[in-house]
Amino acid sequence: MGKKDSANAPPADAAKTTQKTSLPKRFYKEVATKDEGGGVALLLDGKPVRTPGKAPLVLPTRALAEAVAGEWRAQGERIDPTTMPLTKLANSAIDGVSGREQGVIDDILAFAGADLLCYRARGPRGLVEAQETHWEPVLAWVKEALGVPLFLAKGIVHVAQPAASLDRIKETLAGSDAFGLAALHVMTSLTGSALLALAVVLGRMTPEVAWGAAHVDEDWQISQWGEDAEAAARRKNRWRDFEAAARMLSLAPDRPPR
Repeated sequence: MGKKDSANAPPADAAKTTQKTSLPKRFYKEVATKDEGGGVALLLDGKPVRTPGKAPLVLPTRALAEAVAGEWRAQGERIDPTTMPLTKLANSAIDGVSGREQGVIDDILAFAGADLLCYRARGPRGLVEAQETHWEPVLAWVKEALGVPLFLAKGIVHVAQPAASLDRIKETLAGSDAFGLAALHVMTSLTGSALLALAVVLGRMTPEVAWGAAHVDEDWQISQWGEDAEAAARRKNRWRDFEAAARMLSLAPDRPPR
């Protein structure tokens, strides 16, 4: 951008104001929940909420319904979807996962077949050691607790994982409900690791520890060269979605068996 362009560019505060006023105005006063059809529906001024796909927004547990309702209650004069990650994820579970559970499991298995934790740097030594410190305990756990041994690779050349190991992960996921699978898929895609997502859902790791393990490479680079502000903002937004997915897993009714 040249000097002329810079001079004509709107101030950052003005851009933020424009973005804020483009958000839809809050159109409701009261937020409530109601038992309905084996689940709990969300009501705005007594009217049922629907997903973008026009399905009723019915949550499987009251705890999850109240958490989603809390996002709607927290909105100010305008509705900001970026502050409603649980609502977004619930919509995805209903519109995108329900009735397509096997396809979502297959997608998670595809991540497992090329899991982040199985691809190691050749150097430098500090990065190699950091990967071993954060990733080896997870690989040992999936091997011992889940019966899932996996092969490691140096660099980025693909290594095929044992079919029996992937089948075992598939068995672990079988029977999970749409909400649990939606959350697990988000956590997997955000980290590039189905193993880290499983470690969270099965109580082996906290969301914070798993998130740190997923960013070993990035954190090592930051330690060497410093942090870029835009990259930090993107990571913060991804963490918001990861944290919401982990919260949904804790509030959803079904989890893969331990």
